[in-house]
Amino acid sequence: MIILGVDPGTAITGYGVLKSDGDDLALVAYGAITTPADWQMPRRLRRLYDELTALIAQHQPTDAVVEKLFFSKNVRTALSVGQARGVALLAAAQANLAIHEYTPLQIKQAVVGYGRAEKAQIQQMVKLLLQLDFVPQPDDAADALAVAICHAHSARFERMKDRFAG
Repeated sequence: MIILGVDPGTAITGYGVLKSDGDDLALVAYGAITTPADWQMPRRLRRLYDELTALIAQHQPTDAVVEKLFFSKNVRTALSVGQARGVALLAAAQANLAIHEYTPLQIKQAVVGYGRAEKAQIQQMVKLLLQLDFVPQPDDAADALAVAICHAHSARFERMKDRFAG
């Protein structure tokens, strides 16, 4: 399974691509899609869509994973993140990928084992689980890799559960 993890945002959208084979995880690619602050929202969303579509074409993932929107006190931020999420979901849906969504709590529990883990703990676990010599940068890319790792672990658990149930 090849997994595209997305940490959505209109200024910076992190992405991470992993190959998951049973217990083994391998880093394929990661990075961030950025848009200038002076661009209007439609132009920012178009860049996000174009870049995600290109990543999907390049890496041919089977699954796309997007972090669920958490409650935000800042309505403007929540709306822009929601728009970026919508674009990511659309790009994945148009490519006929299996789409999955996880809350920040689920991601922290899957990656660190603790739902209230700090950002630095998550980043260190991403580094450890992917056997890297460094923490992926920017933070948004590390977060996207954590989303992908969460799905890899969840999918593995579901396969094990199905095996024992049937």
